[in-house]
Amino acid sequence: MSKTLIFGHKNPDTDSITSSLVMANLEKALGNDVEACRLGKINKETQYVLDYLKMDPPTLIDSVEDGADVILVDHNNPMESIDNIDNVNVKKVIDHHAVVLTTGYPLYYRAEPLGCTETVLYKLYKEYGVEITKEIATLMVSGIVSDTLLFKSPTCTPMDKEVAEELARKAGVDIVEYGLEMLKAGTDISDLSVDEILALDAKEIDIKGNKVLINQVNTASIDDVMKMKDALEEGINKAIEEKGLDLFMLLITDIVNSNSQTISIGKRADLVEKSYNVVLEDNTALLKGVVSRKKQVIPVLTDNA
Repeated sequence: MSKTLIFGHKNPDTDSITSSLVMANLEKALGNDVEACRLGKINKETQYVLDYLKMDPPTLIDSVEDGADVILVDHNNPMESIDNIDNVNVKKVIDHHAVVLTTGYPLYYRAEPLGCTETVLYKLYKEYGVEITKEIATLMVSGIVSDTLLFKSPTCTPMDKEVAEELARKAGVDIVEYGLEMLKAGTDISDLSVDEILALDAKEIDIKGNKVLINQVNTASIDDVMKMKDALEEGINKAIEEKGLDLFMLLITDIVNSNSQTISIGKRADLVEKSYNVVLEDNTALLKGVVSRKKQVIPVLTDNA
């Protein structure tokens, strides 16, 4: 019998990668044969975590055989998962996003309105009585810090912060010092190509019949990223043509001041103007206080589509 594969979404972020590893550890502790996997390249923020722990990343896969057993973490939207998601056996889903996936069979599904998948996994470890080691605690707290932008994101709940502080004590890290260094590592895009930047954290979604791609790039200086505006726009227009997008919305998020500059292009760029009461000047506008794609972008665009 083949192993059950555990993986997060395409263009994986820190929560996606650490959740795969943490879920695999839990399943193994419960006596199940599993393997942690990933559906894309490790970003610099996540690499910081893996280097800190001297840990190898999950196995990179680009396909899964039809009929394979899989566990999804940090996603359930088929558009963010493997291409043949309809032809595999999804045994479990552990997530914190809106429910999109439908199946013709029952499965274990655990999704909670929390800031991070790791907070859900923390609760599962407690419920099953599985030890949270120093290494697992570090993975968990890293995912929470990443997804909540060190508790600054509106997606962050009191439980996320409480759990993260407990995990930081177990991991033996100063959560602010460690968290800032981790987030800072993820903002370095100096050696990335335009295509790599535009694919860093890209999620393609359907908004009331509109094909929308939203990509978020974290930075400590919006101005530094905006120096690449012409090249970024060229890459965005290329992606719109290749993917048939109605809107490509790039969010350049300032993790220090909690604002986002957007470069929004496409025939439905009006959605951005309508949703945030802004005027796109030369395809760009400042979205004050907007840092969360999940809570402040996708639902807002959907409501105004």
